[in-house]
Amino acid sequence: MSTENEGAAVPPAPSAPPVPVDAPAAPEPQGHPAPDTGAPTTPLPPVPHSAPPAGAAGPEPTQAQGIPAAPQGPSAPDASWPPPAPAAPAYAHAHPGPDPASGGGAGSGTVWGAAYQQPAPAPKSGRRGGLMAAVLIAALVAGGLGGGLGYTLAKDDTNSSTTVAASDTGGDVKRDAGTIAGVAQKALPSTVTIEAASSSGEGGTGTGFVFDTEGHIVTNNHVVAEAVDGGKLTATFPDGKKYDAEVVGNAQGYDVAVIKLKNAPSGLKPLTLGNSDKVAVGDSTIAIGAPFGLSNTVTTGIISAKNRPVASSDGTGSNASYMSALQTDASINPGNSGGPLLDAQGNVIGINSAIQSAGSGLGGTSQSGSIGLGFAIPINQAKVVAQQLIKTGKPVYAKIGASVSLEEGTGGAKITEQGASGSDAVEPGGPAADAGLKPGDVITKLDDRVIDSGPTLIGEIWTHQPGDKVEITYERDGKTRTVELTLGSRVGDS
Repeated sequence: MSTENEGAAVPPAPSAPPVPVDAPAAPEPQGHPAPDTGAPTTPLPPVPHSAPPAGAAGPEPTQAQGIPAAPQGPSAPDASWPPPAPAAPAYAHAHPGPDPASGGGAGSGTVWGAAYQQPAPAPKSGRRGGLMAAVLIAALVAGGLGGGLGYTLAKDDTNSSTTVAASDTGGDVKRDAGTIAGVAQKALPSTVTIEAASSSGEGGTGTGFVFDTEGHIVTNNHVVAEAVDGGKLTATFPDGKKYDAEVVGNAQGYDVAVIKLKNAPSGLKPLTLGNSDKVAVGDSTIAIGAPFGLSNTVTTGIISAKNRPVASSDGTGSNASYMSALQTDASINPGNSGGPLLDAQGNVIGINSAIQSAGSGLGGTSQSGSIGLGFAIPINQAKVVAQQLIKTGKPVYAKIGASVSLEEGTGGAKITEQGASGSDAVEPGGPAADAGLKPGDVITKLDDRVIDSGPTLIGEIWTHQPGDKVEITYERDGKTRTVELTLGSRVGDS
């Protein structure tokens, strides 16, 4: 596989509680006027909303959103209408209601804190009319009583406040270590945004992470390549602190590099390295980087596949990098390169390195964005390479000592008839020669891993160390053969 380096609004509440509404006086029964005592009517206990007593005249009231409904059709007013007012007035925009005399109900124009205007009752005698009037008075007075008590209590308590401050609503939020937020909170301080520029000023932005307390930062080779020979290199932490840095060593084939901070601060916290061999498809992933220069960006996904053969260039030149990669659908874009790919516990399981390109890029630019196909160098391999670079400054590659075709569709890794620059396709005295391999042989398996092309074979060999014994399955003249060989070594990229 060839890839490119990724370089409905709520109405406002009233500002003050409602002013209590005086309860209307009960209608006097005909022929029995009530004596005037000069004292206000004693409030009655709240009466729950319920259907009128059996035999009461008038339609049964309905209620929607706390507003009494209008009676259906014209009728002569009597003591059973209007229905009881709600115990607490509904929040509503103020607008005038129709005149009760015109047939509209009072609920059609409820205003916060407005008094209810009861129509004058028609003369009527009898026990039922007096009983209904008493029930209505009780309901109305109960509603006014509730509002009045609430207002009085709020007015008398000078130490209380009806305003809820933001600090009163929650408190400190604890983010557990196993959550994405918890992992990001712990890992971000140990990641850096890298800016690399050549002596001519050309360069780009990438990411790296703290490898040890001495100030070594691990990243991709293609992130720092411009600054290898006399360029400028800086690393910026999420807190804004920036440090000059220098390249300790770089491995083009592995696409791994190590830089070191100049005047490294004390208290650096290296990220914990996981075990990429134990990763399973479907495991959660968290990627940290600076996509398109947006530093300290966190994205999430899963492991989509393992051992994905990837050439991080066109796969045909001498400057290509090869990996047996972890594939993830976490959003990875240019600028994520060199950043850590973490598992759900915050352990580094890979170095984000490449993305699958979709056409010529977004908006006609040369860089395309994430399409959910990102690739990371397994940390088990990257760790060994980083340690080699810190120790010697040069990478060490495992090899079989044979040149293979980089073309796709060959059904395996075919040993070419001639090596690079006219050299022998099978190195004399090398591992392949000692195992009896010849030009034209097609390698189809390395141990139990299926090999479908030359880049796949190279990436798989580079997951091993020099001196490892491997089993090679190959085809010659239509026959399948198996042979064991011991991997050799090559120092440096040349």
